[in-house]
Amino acid sequence: MTDQAGHIAVLVNPASGHGAGVDSARVVVERLRARGADVRVHRGADERETVALGRLAVAERPDVVVVVGGDGTVSSVLGPLLEAGIPLAVVPSGTGNDLAREHGIPLDDAAAAADLALDGARRRVDTGTVTAADGTVRHFVTVLCAGLDSLTNERTNRMTWPRGPARYLAAIYLEWLRLRRFAYRLERADAPALEQDGYMLAIGLTRTYGGGVPICPGADPADGLLDVTLVQAMGRFRLLAFDSLIKSGRHVERPEVTTLRTPAVRLTAPAGLVTYADGEPTGPVPVTIEARHRSLTLCVPA
Repeated sequence: MTDQAGHIAVLVNPASGHGAGVDSARVVVERLRARGADVRVHRGADERETVALGRLAVAERPDVVVVVGGDGTVSSVLGPLLEAGIPLAVVPSGTGNDLAREHGIPLDDAAAAADLALDGARRRVDTGTVTAADGTVRHFVTVLCAGLDSLTNERTNRMTWPRGPARYLAAIYLEWLRLRRFAYRLERADAPALEQDGYMLAIGLTRTYGGGVPICPGADPADGLLDVTLVQAMGRFRLLAFDSLIKSGRHVERPEVTTLRTPAVRLTAPAGLVTYADGEPTGPVPVTIEARHRSLTLCVPA
């Protein structure tokens, strides 16, 4: 590699990966400075401060913004990044890291991921927006979900015990016991509305969510389309058996699963259903989800 100089803004979310982002950031800064880059570090004390610092980092017009964190951290600072048109490099330090998985960015080598800011290829990829009924717009880079998965996330966030992965497993079990079906309605400009009762709905730019689960296995992150996967209503124990199919990506071959592609969709469902994207809450239904075709420049392996 030939060392290159340049202004690199490094944005650190200390909460990512239960503190893993702090350790990764140290490696990133040392690596980039050793290669001659002018590195300016922006480290928030919490998520809100991280977002504010992200805007400050973009305003300084760096050559590249390096986000040390997970998919949620990326999406939280995506607005100003897209407005400025500045390339993004990701050093995955979150829980799922599905954006990095999709594009072959090293998951366990912070130095190698940091190198992409200097000599990685520049790839134009899609992003998505979620517009709430009140006009609030949020961005995402992987998958939005609404149903059993989003309710599990919501319950996990409310629980204080147990800690660690056991809390998520407990939340899944509790939501499965009170399993609810939802009358989904998907309105599209390019096709008739789809009305279908179901348990799970995923709308993806990328193939995976939740740390590599291929919920939208046919998704192309640069085609300008949303991949929709809807798991229809079925018996509780039959749904439980679907878990292995989803983890293998073979669920889309089943007649109980509806799939479609569209550039934009308006989602309505019963009151109380929440949506999550990139593992973060994006508000209750109704929402309008749109793909932004190749709107982000991402630093990826050549």
